[in-house]
Amino acid sequence: MKIIKIIIQIAILYAFSFIGNILHDFFNLPIPGSIIGMLLLLIGLSLKIIPLQFIEAGVGFLLKFLSLLFIPAMLGIMNYPSLVSFKGVLLIVITVISTLITMGAAGMMSQYLEKRAQIRKEKEKCSKHYSQSL
Repeated sequence: MKIIKIIIQIAILYAFSFIGNILHDFFNLPIPGSIIGMLLLLIGLSLKIIPLQFIEAGVGFLLKFLSLLFIPAMLGIMNYPSLVSFKGVLLIVITVISTLITMGAAGMMSQYLEKRAQIRKEKEKCSKHYSQSL
């Protein structure tokens, strides 16, 4: 039964990708159809039109095998050794730098949000203590 649920949820994800591709072709948009489909899914989840339970197990299943989905792309790059020359080294440097910047920004933001949460808890604790003393 769980496998059928996962298959249906993956079909829902595929339907969003398919709708994105149709919109891409129909309106001749410069954005790839798969990205349009992901944006539609994001909007649906954000507005709670689509409950998370409708796709949760299917997404979890796909994430387990995500690294296998990159193998064809990596093999395709190996067919073009000129990409791995100077431009390839430049791409690697850019990737490393952008990854470090992203990690730093995410770490700083999580620390900021954690401090805000602690301040909020302390204020609630103080106000609770103050109201009890009255």
